[in-house]
This record gives sequence, C-alpha cells and structure tokens, in this order.
Amino acid sequence: MSAAEKKFILDLPLKVVLTEDGASHFISNKKKLLRFRLADNVEEYGISMEHFSPMSIQNMILVDYISKIEISMSEFVSRRQEIMDLSKVIVYSILYKQFDRQIFSQMIECDCVRHHNRTNPSQLIDEKTHIPEKHLRNILSFKDNAIQQARQAILEPVWKSIMSNTDYTPEEKNVYLLMTEKFLNRLNLMNWYIITKFYKTEGFSQIMSILRQSLAQYMDKSKVAEYISVMVMELALNSENTNMRKEARILYQGIDNADTLIYDPDIRKKIVEELSRKHEFVSLSWKIGGGSTSIGKQGALNITLYNKEDEFQEVKENIESKLSADLNKRSLIDFYRQMPEGEEGTDLGLYYLSYLEDACKKVNVKFESLVNQFTTSDLTVINLKFNF
Repeated sequence: MSAAEKKFILDLPLKVVLTEDGASHFISNKKKLLRFRLADNVEEYGISMEHFSPMSIQNMILVDYISKIEISMSEFVSRRQEIMDLSKVIVYSILYKQFDRQIFSQMIECDCVRHHNRTNPSQLIDEKTHIPEKHLRNILSFKDNAIQQARQAILEPVWKSIMSNTDYTPEEKNVYLLMTEKFLNRLNLMNWYIITKFYKTEGFSQIMSILRQSLAQYMDKSKVAEYISVMVMELALNSENTNMRKEARILYQGIDNADTLIYDPDIRKKIVEELSRKHEFVSLSWKIGGGSTSIGKQGALNITLYNKEDEFQEVKENIESKLSADLNKRSLIDFYRQMPEGEEGTDLGLYYLSYLEDACKKVNVKFESLVNQFTTSDLTVINLKFNF
C-alpha cells in the first residue's frame, strides 16, 4: 500500500502523547509514562520511541491510544523517506477508522437490520449495542466460511472494476487491489458480526452495495495521503534550510551566499551539529482526531510545524503596523508568497499546496492551512488541518 509498510522498522525520535485509554493500557501493563514538554510549550504524558514498526503505530491509532505524535530534529533531509512513511501511516490509520465508522452507521440503517430490530427487540443492533470483544470473537470463530465468502462477494466486482479501468497504471491497479483488502481487514468485529449475521438473507444486497461504494470512496480518499506526506516534507525542509542559512552566516561571517555552504556535505554536517548543540530544532506534530466522543471530529488531523524564523521579521513588522493582535494569521499561500526574495522552494511549496488543495476538494476532505507568527517571539507555527 505504501512505502511505510515495506519497511519493518522506522528510526525517528517520537514523542507519543497518549489518550486516557492509551495511558490506562500502558499503566496496567506496568509501563512507566514519561512527562515531556512539547514544541507548543505544553507538558504532556506519554511514551517515547526511537525505533518502531509502522504497524505498531497504526494499531495504537486504530484502538484510540494516541492523541498526538511529535518529532523535533535539527535536520530532516536524511530522514525524508521515514518521515513521509510515518505521515502516510497516520493518514491511512485515520481513513481506516473513518471507513469502519461509516460502514457501521450505514449498515444499521439497512432494511434487513431494521426488520431484525423490529422482530427481535431484545437483540437490538444499533449505535448503543455493545457486545464484549471476547464474545464476538467466539461467535465469529464459527463463521470463518461465511466471512471468506462474504469477503469474496464484496471484493470481486470492486476488483473487476479496478482491473478494467484504463486510467490506472499496472502499479496503481496492484495498489488499489491491495488497499481494498486492507480496508476490509480493518473492519472491527462488530461490523463483521453484522455482515455474517445477514449474509445470504433477504436484503443483504443493500449491505453489499454500502460496502462496495464505501470502498470506492475511500480508495479515492487514500490518494490524499501521498500529497500530505510531500507537503509535510516540503514545509520541514524549508524550515530546516532557513535555520541552516542563519547558522551558516553566524559560523562563516562574511559569506554572501549561504547556499554554497549548506549544500557542502562536510560543512552541512558541522552546521547540523551546531544547531543540535544549541537545541535549534524544527518540530512536526500530528494531532489525531478529537476523541471518540467528539462528534464530527473523529476524522480530524491537525499537522503542525513549529520553527523560530527571524528571517520573516520584515514581513511581520509590515503586518504588525496594520494589526494590533498578539499574533498574525495568514493562509499558507500568503506565507509562501511573502517569503523574502531569493528563498529557495517558494514556488515548489505553492506547487505542492495547489495539488494538495485540489486532491482534497475532489474527494470531499476538508482542508485548511494557516500560519501564525507570534509578535512576541520569532516562533512561526504552520497548521495543516484536515477532516476526513
């Protein structure tokens, strides 16, 4: 599906902020929680990771154990692929959860389920139904054949549609075939209980239609994951290079063109070491959802980049002369357009942003980008807000 699932272990310094359920799980398993300060100066409890499997992060997101993930580093370019992989894993995990919720909410409105509820008032299947996981596993353990048959019946027309689509390359076809299976594999036990309970009964065709339409819908939405990962890296690399140019001018005073220094491997290494010594970091965070009880926000993702960037002082002063607020909010497009002349990557940033905005609009993913530059400090905060 993604490069992240091709590599078993990623090496990134993660701070993982846990939800209440996540904290309870780790405490009950005698895992001591850490207290750390994040880039926004807020203290949180959670765990840290240096080496981890993408699947472990995905599984924790799927069971609502993670509320935020943050990385702080002086240099991102050497970890480019791993950061993009992590970003894609997070987005896919949110899509899997949204798909699961959507399937359940639509299936319980089906005629066959409504008929069952009318005729079996003591065995209602609705949004309030709770069947213990252990009991569900026991029930489904006797329905393996029905599960496999239902899976095949659901997927065959979807696969046929993918293979006959002349707009897809052979590689894209393979990706989509695998993706449809992954979405079904991550349906929770309650959804499979409903599918197998009504499989081959009158009205099951409505459930089949819901599943197939939703698979097609989420295959399209999954394309956004790649655009998001590229945009995240573009922002991180822009901030990284800004910090390196600033440090290069300090270390090598009198040099007119800092780019000649930061792209020299040996000098770049020295600059990175100096930035690390000074704790001059760029921070990236992914805030996941609004909690299981936050209506309309379960599919939210807020990606934030924090960096101290004094090169934008002239821009800030210009805005401050017109505004008396404590912070300046602008769109990311304005942020790129108002960067000092000669800054590398400005056009590239707008290019990526344009693609991301178009991709989100096409698949009904809400997207908003904002830049806050605090007038009391040099802190620039870039927010990419999504709702899937």
